[in-house]
Amino acid sequence: MEHYVRTHLGTGRAVAGAILVAGLFFSPNPTAASSVEQGRRLALLYCAKCHSTDKVSPSPLKIAPPFRTLHERYPIEMLQEALAEGIVTGHPAMPEFQFDSDQVGDFMAFLKTLEQ
Repeated sequence: MEHYVRTHLGTGRAVAGAILVAGLFFSPNPTAASSVEQGRRLALLYCAKCHSTDKVSPSPLKIAPPFRTLHERYPIEMLQEALAEGIVTGHPAMPEFQFDSDQVGDFMAFLKTLEQ
């Protein structure tokens, strides 16, 4: 598994970077501030029922990790492909959803603001 993660992490980062750049250049609101704000709206709409989407609050669903800690678990760039292709988990409480490329870039920009 470790080899798989290392091998595909480089490829994933390249693809993730391309998606992020494409999202920033082709977004109707290309500024970083609007991208982060749109990402925050997506998090509130799709994720806040279970996950903490800020820097201090606990997650409403105890088993759902706060978004501010995701970067401590793994590189959050690994989420880009899953967000674009559709997140599906074995956890029954996690809804299935899929973001378009603009939304992926916005959501990732928002997640990055929680790392600081």
